[in-house]
Amino acid sequence: MKRVLSVWLFQRRPPEDASAGKKTAFWLWNALLLAGTAIALGLVSLALAAGRSYGWEIFRDYFAHPVLVVLNLLPPLVFSALLYGLLGRAWLAYAITALPVLALAFANYYKLAFRDDPVVAADLALVAEAGKMAERYQLFISAALAAVLAAAVLSAVLLALLARGRPHWLGRTITAVAAAMTAAALIPVYASTEIYSQNAAYEHLNRWSATQQHIARGLMYPFLHSVPDAIPHPPEGYSEREAGELLSRYEDAGIPEEKKVNIVGVMLEAFTDFSDFVGIEFRQDVYAGLHALEAESYSGTLLTNIFAGGTVDTERGFLTGDPSGEYDYRGDTSSYVRYLKSQGYQTSGDHPCFQWFYNRENVNSYLGFDSYRFVENFYTQFTDGNVATDDIFFRELTASIFKQMEADAPLFSFSVSYQGHGPYDSDRYWWGGPDKYIFNYELDEGSRNILGNYLGSVFDTQKQLTKMVDAFRARDEPIVLVVFGDHKPWLGDGNSVYTALGVDLSQSTDESIYNYWSTPYLIWANDAAEEVIGHELVGEGPTVSPCFLMDVLFEQLGWTGDAYMQAARVCREELPVVQTSGLYLTADGALIHELDDEQMALVRQLEQLAYYRRHHFQY
Repeated sequence: MKRVLSVWLFQRRPPEDASAGKKTAFWLWNALLLAGTAIALGLVSLALAAGRSYGWEIFRDYFAHPVLVVLNLLPPLVFSALLYGLLGRAWLAYAITALPVLALAFANYYKLAFRDDPVVAADLALVAEAGKMAERYQLFISAALAAVLAAAVLSAVLLALLARGRPHWLGRTITAVAAAMTAAALIPVYASTEIYSQNAAYEHLNRWSATQQHIARGLMYPFLHSVPDAIPHPPEGYSEREAGELLSRYEDAGIPEEKKVNIVGVMLEAFTDFSDFVGIEFRQDVYAGLHALEAESYSGTLLTNIFAGGTVDTERGFLTGDPSGEYDYRGDTSSYVRYLKSQGYQTSGDHPCFQWFYNRENVNSYLGFDSYRFVENFYTQFTDGNVATDDIFFRELTASIFKQMEADAPLFSFSVSYQGHGPYDSDRYWWGGPDKYIFNYELDEGSRNILGNYLGSVFDTQKQLTKMVDAFRARDEPIVLVVFGDHKPWLGDGNSVYTALGVDLSQSTDESIYNYWSTPYLIWANDAAEEVIGHELVGEGPTVSPCFLMDVLFEQLGWTGDAYMQAARVCREELPVVQTSGLYLTADGALIHELDDEQMALVRQLEQLAYYRRHHFQY
C-alpha cells in the first residue's frame, strides 16, 4: 500500500530521476484531471440551463450544435487553467471555479422555476432585490441539485488526492499567461451579436420567447454575452448629481380625491388608420367605428419609435415616460404606474397572449402592476391554451374592470391586445375574404389577402372596442379610456403591399414620415368622468411621442403629475416628438432632424432625467 501511495502520480512533482516521458505523463495527468473536472462543470451548467420546466431533450439538443457546447465549456476550462497557474493547486483552482459556476447554475435554476426568467449579468447589480425575492418563495433542493453538490465536493477531494502536482514558477507563469491571453481573445467572440444569432438550439424551444432565447444558448455563453448590456451607458454629458438636482426642483403633486377617475388604457396591436391612403379602394367604411369614437374623444397622433414590430417600445414609453421604451428592465423601477399606486390606485391589466412575450410577466411587476392576466393564468379557459381574439379579450377585460371598480379605490388598468399581430396570411382568409373590405383588383392575390386580413382584423377590433365604450357609457362610475396603436402593421416582406398601393415610406417627406411612424390615439370619457374633470373631453389633441401621451392625459384630467412628468413637460412643450431615430417635431408642427443648441439641451435633459430615473427607484 505504501508503495502505491508513493508512486509519482500522488506526488507534488515527479521524481528527479524519472524519465522525460514519465515527467511529461505526470504533468499531463494533472492537467487532464483538472481539465476534465472543469469540463464536467461546464456540462453541469448545460444540464441545469433549462431548469426543471423544459425537459432533458434541451440538454441533448445542445450537442447538435458543437460550437454552442464549446462556448459553454470554455469559460470554466480557461478560468480553472488561469487559477492553476496562479495558485499551483488543481483542487483549489477547481473549487474556486466551481463556486461561481454552480452559484450561477443554481440561481438560474431557481429563477426559472419561480419566475421563468433566466439570470443575466445585469442581475448581479440586484443582489439585495434577489434576496427579497427569494424570501417570497420556498427554496428546495431537488435530487439533481443535491447530486451536483455531492459531485462537486467529490471532484475537489479527488483532485486533492490524485492531482497534487505543483508546477515550478515558470510553468505556472506560462499557464496563467496563456489562459489570460485566451480569455482576452475570447471577449469579442462572446460579445459578437452575429455569432450569438447563429448559435442556438431551438429544436424544442420557442425562438420568440426572450427566456427561451437565452436557454437555447446554454448558460455560461448567454450570461457572458449579456455582460455588455449590464454595463450602464449613460447619455452624453450625463451627470448623476446634475440630473438628481434637476429632478429635485419638482415635487410629486398629489391627485385630489374629488378629481380621481378610473383610467382604462388599451394599446391595440398594429392598429392604425389607413383611411387616408388613397391607394386603398374601400368597399365599405372599415374605419367607421374608430371615426365615431374620435368624434366624441380628444384624439391625436403618435409618432412612434418603431415600425411593424417592437411593441414594448411604445407600451413602456407610455407607462414610464422614457423616450426609449425598449429598456430591459431587470428590477423595480419608477413609472407612472407606481405614481398612480402611490395615489391610492389599483393597478392591473390584461394581455391575451403568453406571459413570456417580451417578458411581461416580470417587467409588468417591476413597473408596478399589482396583477396581470395572460393566457397561462386566465385566458386559457376560453382558448384551450391559445391566444385570445378581441371578442374574448374585450369582453373579459370589461367584466374585470367592472369587478375591480367595486373596490373602495380608483382603478388604473392598462392592457395590450394581440389580435392585430402580423404576419397576415397571404393564402387564406381570416375575416371573410378581401372582397368584404376592398376592391384593389390590381393587387396580386397574396397581397390582396394580406391587406384584407389586416383590415378585417381592425374592423373587428373597432366593433369590440365600441362594445366596451358603450358599456362604460352606461356606468355611473367615472371612467376615462385611453386607446392607441403601437406601430404600423407589417404588410408583406420588404413592405411589398405598401409599395403596391403606392404608399410612400421613404421618410424623405413629411407625408412619408407620417406614413411610416404614425398611429392614432384617443382619450374618451363617460358623462360621470366629464362631470369630475369639469369639461367635455373632445377635440384635436397634439402629435406626440408615446413617452408624452400620459402627460397629455394628465393635462386633460387637470392633474400635475409626479416630479419626472413635470420635468419632462418642459421638453414636450417645445419638442412634443423626440424619437430615438433622430426625428423631432417642434411646437409649431415642423418635422426636423437637426436641433439648435437650445433644442439639443432640452433633449439631453430629457435623456438624462430618464436615465437617472431608471437607476434610482423612487417608491
